[in-house]
Amino acid sequence: MVGVTITNDLSISEHVSGVITKCAQSLHALKILCSHGMCDDALNVIYKAAVVIAKVFYAIPAWWGFTAAFDRQKLDAFIRHGVRLKYYSRDDPTQAELVDKLDETLFTAVLHNDDHVLHYILPDHRRNSYYLRPKRHDIA
Repeated sequence: MVGVTITNDLSISEHVSGVITKCAQSLHALKILCSHGMCDDALNVIYKAAVVIAKVFYAIPAWWGFTAAFDRQKLDAFIRHGVRLKYYSRDDPTQAELVDKLDETLFTAVLHNDDHVLHYILPDHRRNSYYLRPKRHDIA
């Protein structure tokens, strides 16, 4: 994968473009497999698990917040291209849903594991003497 430097927007755009380029090459390989008679179910599994979706969403919670709207649109367009090619179903989670799920998974892992490498970044637990509404966590 292309190295990610979080110092400016240009490097994130370069990263997104690099990921899309590599996935486009993999998409070409899937088209060749399809032309040789591979079944649709196998192509869907390869598209999701190994070739495209896994590459696009690898470590996305780390760099998603630094992407510009244009980069998000490019990623979304690429995933929609997979839908048009019938490698990805319209019923499958959208890009936003996948990012939210991965972000929530990371946050939960950090929150509940005191030995997690990012756990020290969390603020101290705050105890309030009042009760406004339920929260998912007790972080300040």
